[in-house]
Parts: sequence; structure tokens; C-alpha cells
Amino acid sequence: MCVVYHFLTYQKWFSHNFELIDMASAESMHNWDPHNEKGPKEPPLLPSASIRIKKDLMSLYKDPPPGIFATASESDIRNVHALIIGPMDTPYEGGMFYFFLRCPYDFPIKPPKVRFLTTDAGKVRFNPNMYACGKVCLSIIGTWVGPGWTPAQQLSSLLISIQSLFNDKPITNEPGYEKMFRPDESAEYSEMITHETIRVAVIGMVENQCHLTIPPEFVPIIERTFLQYFDVYVETCTKKMYLDGRKYKDPLNKSSNVVFKYKKMLAKLHEIKEKLVKKHKSLKQPSSDGDGSDYKEDTDEERIDETNVHEFVDSPEDVEDEDMDSYLEEYSEESSDDS
Repeated sequence: MCVVYHFLTYQKWFSHNFELIDMASAESMHNWDPHNEKGPKEPPLLPSASIRIKKDLMSLYKDPPPGIFATASESDIRNVHALIIGPMDTPYEGGMFYFFLRCPYDFPIKPPKVRFLTTDAGKVRFNPNMYACGKVCLSIIGTWVGPGWTPAQQLSSLLISIQSLFNDKPITNEPGYEKMFRPDESAEYSEMITHETIRVAVIGMVENQCHLTIPPEFVPIIERTFLQYFDVYVETCTKKMYLDGRKYKDPLNKSSNVVFKYKKMLAKLHEIKEKLVKKHKSLKQPSSDGDGSDYKEDTDEERIDETNVHEFVDSPEDVEDEDMDSYLEEYSEESSDDS
């Protein structure tokens, strides 16, 4: 009897403390939204954080990972905008996905907060790890369990991690998907993602249908991407025209009922191309296979405006690269000692 009593007491204690641990974990994952203004007022950006953000941005500018573009807000360098182009041979191919990142005052000690904005105003969940509300689930930004952020990581490594979520079988990102879904559900889910990519991440982004505050530097990139992938979009719509009018219920977003509208989208794609060709007569037409292999760069006058990146990099308080590297190395060592 005594043993049973002690066992029940231990079980009650363990359950209570496990709940506290779980609540603490949930609390750490709760404040994920960089647009959330209800939290405590953030301290001013540390000089070391400003230097590190500039260094990360310059690295992205000089040696950008394929399909990733980033720029900072002119008014506040801690606000970083990112555009990720959907990789080839995935349901996201040619899609333009827009993210907003806000670096903390003590960056890179803590990771940026991230919000996904290409969601059709909160209606579309593009990935098991990307909610319709804009939350991105990744362990390195503290929104999922697993290895956390370290000061050695950069904005580029974070964006590459996000880009990796856009894979050829996105439903496999859902934990335990093998037990949750039918064997053919993966292909059906990918069909839905392909449709929503063209509808929301292509047409919706080019026309900015949700009135997002897209940086002007991204507009030429979006328009060029559309022209480069135009043949791919058209081929996809044509091949999948047999799905036109069918309905699909997203298994990960119960409130979403997708109606395939390939006929309507095909007409819209041609309409957009006609407008862009008139706007950019000097652009060479993309290759027939849609991969942009014969794409020609614009003249200097038409090149993408990168002035805001240069303003941050070339500002008077910037240090030389060698000094910056040594400073950041010392800073990282001090930070690891403090932790």
C-alpha cells in the first residue's frame, strides 16, 4: 500500500512538472511573430548587432544562394525582407515566396523572428511547416523542437533552411505522415500545392493581390522570374487542365477547400505576360524551355536597384572587413562564454 502511495505521489509530481516544462516550452515558442507589437518594447539595436546584420546582408549580396534574395528596410536595418524562388522539379517551381524577418537587438546571440507572407491573406498553408497565419516552424528560430540557433549561423543559413522546406514531397515534412495519410495522399497534396503556387505565389505575387509591402527592389526580380518561368507555368496549367473544376480539401488546413481553376489561371498568365512585355520591351524573351538559360541581363539603367544594401554596407561607421572579422570572432567567443 505504501509503495502504491509513493508511486501515485511520484506520478502526480512528474505529471505536474512535465506540464510546467511543456508550458515553458510552449511559451518560448509563442512569441514568434515579428509583427507582434503586444510584447515588451525591444531595446535599441546593439552596435555589434548592426555590424553583424550588415555583414550578413553583404554576404547575401556578394554571393547569394540560388533562388534567394534579401534586402533590409531603409528605415530600420533589423527588418529584413526575403524572397525565395520555388526550386525546380517541386510543386513550388517558379513560385515567389515572400518572408519578413526581424533581427533581435542582440543578434546574432538570438535568432530573427520570421513571418511568411505569401499566404493569400491567411487562407493558404503552403507547407506543413508554414502555417496560413505566417508562422514558420524551424528549430533554429525556436518555433519547433530540435537543434537551436547559434551565433555562428547567418541570415543566409536561415534562408537556406527555409528554402529546404520547399521540397518535392512537402507532406513528408509533417511528423508521422506515414500513419496519418493514405499512400496516395502525398501526390494529391502536391497537386494542390502546385495549383496554389501558380494562383497565389505567381499570379498573386506579380499582381500583389494582397497588397503586401513588397520592397521595390523585389519587383523587377518578381517580373523577371515570371517571364523566365512563363512557359513552365503554361505547360503546367495545360497538362493539369483535366483537374479544372475539381475540389480538394487540404488535410492540414480543414477550413481550406481548394477549387482547381487552371482554365482561368491560364488566361490570367497570358494577360500578365502581355502587360510585362509591353512594360519591359528591352528584356530578351525567356527560352522556350522556361529555364531562363538564354536570359540576358539588363543594361545598367535597368538593373535591380541595390542602393539600400550599399547604404548599409558603405555607411561611415562600418569597419574594414578584416577588423570586422576579428571583432565578430571575439564577440562570438565572449557570447559563448557568457552563455
